[in-house]
Amino acid sequence: MEKTIIINIGNTIIHIEESAYELLKAYLNEVKHYFVNHADDLEIVTDIENRIAELLTEQLEEQKKQVVDAANVNFVIGQMGRVQDFDTIEDEESEPVINTNYQAQPVDKKLYRDMDERVIAGVCAGVAHYLDFDVKWIRLATLLTVLLGGTGLLVYALLWIIMPKAKSRLEKMEMKGEPANLQGFQKNLDEELQAVKERLSEANKHAQPIFAQVGIFIGEFFEWLGRFVSGTGKVIFKVIAIIIIVFGALFLLSLIVGAAAFQGFWDESIYEYFPFSIVNDGNRGVIVLSAFIVCFIPILALVLFSIRVAFSKQAINKTLSFALLIIWLAGVATVGYQAAKISSEFKQHAELTQTNDLKTLPIYVIDIDKSKFFSKEDSIAYHINGNEKNKIVVDDFEDGPFVSPNNIRIIINKSETATTRIVQKYESQGKTFPSALQNAQNISYSYISKDESLVFNPRFQLKKGSIWRNQEVYIYLEVPVGTKLIIKQDAYRYINNYGTWDCADKENDSNDSTAWIMTEDGLKCIAQLKEDAIKKKKLKQELLDLEFLKKNRSADTIYQDSVSTRIREVEQELGINIEEN
Repeated sequence: MEKTIIINIGNTIIHIEESAYELLKAYLNEVKHYFVNHADDLEIVTDIENRIAELLTEQLEEQKKQVVDAANVNFVIGQMGRVQDFDTIEDEESEPVINTNYQAQPVDKKLYRDMDERVIAGVCAGVAHYLDFDVKWIRLATLLTVLLGGTGLLVYALLWIIMPKAKSRLEKMEMKGEPANLQGFQKNLDEELQAVKERLSEANKHAQPIFAQVGIFIGEFFEWLGRFVSGTGKVIFKVIAIIIIVFGALFLLSLIVGAAAFQGFWDESIYEYFPFSIVNDGNRGVIVLSAFIVCFIPILALVLFSIRVAFSKQAINKTLSFALLIIWLAGVATVGYQAAKISSEFKQHAELTQTNDLKTLPIYVIDIDKSKFFSKEDSIAYHINGNEKNKIVVDDFEDGPFVSPNNIRIIINKSETATTRIVQKYESQGKTFPSALQNAQNISYSYISKDESLVFNPRFQLKKGSIWRNQEVYIYLEVPVGTKLIIKQDAYRYINNYGTWDCADKENDSNDSTAWIMTEDGLKCIAQLKEDAIKKKKLKQELLDLEFLKKNRSADTIYQDSVSTRIREVEQELGINIEEN
């Protein structure tokens, strides 16, 4: 039975047979002697020892044994290569002899942040190495996604958190897909020395761009902040991570329930409410699925990352992570496309006008019908019997985030033809002018005209199956000069061009209405006209008094000047009042 030795290589404790140890020791001495003249010889040898420890550990796990033997060491040496491989290539001018014990194997790349080529955190450079792309195209794509909606910023932040830094030479080689053997270390060292020479040469030509310096400063600041909180902050991070997991899981569950609701599993009437009424029937499924993906996957990624922080356990592998990222990007693209498609349906504008002549009367009473509009289907759904009298369902007039903007606007103007009429103007938008005009024709509106009473419906309706395309209704009431109008309090909010509330304050009574009259200059509040008339009368009397004083005190020059000034002020006020009335 051979003697067993315990060694520490690459910070890994390994049990190894004595003969295998001598073989490994001789190999490491050759490696140290070969790299002894390099400035980074200690770092290179340490990385090589770490790689050897990793290979030996893999051998023990595969063969399910506890002690390394000479066969394991020979296998690792065959994987790493020998120093003689370099000597053969350098000394011989003929075709190099291939070592049968060493063959280059394809290496899987690992995703790291490249701190040597970084601008901010090295994310774009690391992704470029992994995908074998030019880093400038990755940075350009990131910049475009940040400018177009800001989604790239979220992806960049998530990758910054998930991707580790390539600190050691071995990690940098894994990032670039270089084989972790002697030839690979030698190639990496040569490339590093060449890069240092190029940078020194470039530094002599011009200074580093200011934006790169700022980016590096930002990156170093966050790296310092991460090191600062890595001690005491670990416990806090774990608590925060557990809270995020709980609330994130609840949010994911609510997203699933919401998506099911929007797919019509419970009630399809949700699309009758604003802003869901904007969406076409044919696009609802795609939009709901895409929106669900855009919201669900980032929260899922945050929950999975929180699981990793809280329990030090990776909850998802790299392949599935990239699959979710691709699905999320596809969802973002679909949502963007559908949003642009819906926006294009508001491109054109159309108006439809309908004029109705009314019987000309000296007085009109304007009121609002507070009873709620019900279609035949609504009456059946709400079990409202149309034969029963004295039952009125009242609209609450409340506006909210899920109430369609379908209020009317009433404008009262002077009639140029000395007749009374109502002009109904329906406006809408659409992708083309015919579609916009059709959307305007889908508006349904009615009012009641009985004797002097004009009762307007406060809201218009869209015909069944119509979608919201910024439909609006304007009611123009044209009355002759001298017509008196009694405007009820419920109609105040719908009268666009007059201060109805100010008129109510001037009347100073408890009535639920205000009185107005149509003049040559437009609609005027009667209480305001009376107030202006009283003021005008007082100003005229004051003017007469001032003129009398001016005639009877001609000797007092100072007094005469003050009286003259006040006369001009009164005359000016009277002129304004005359113009207004």
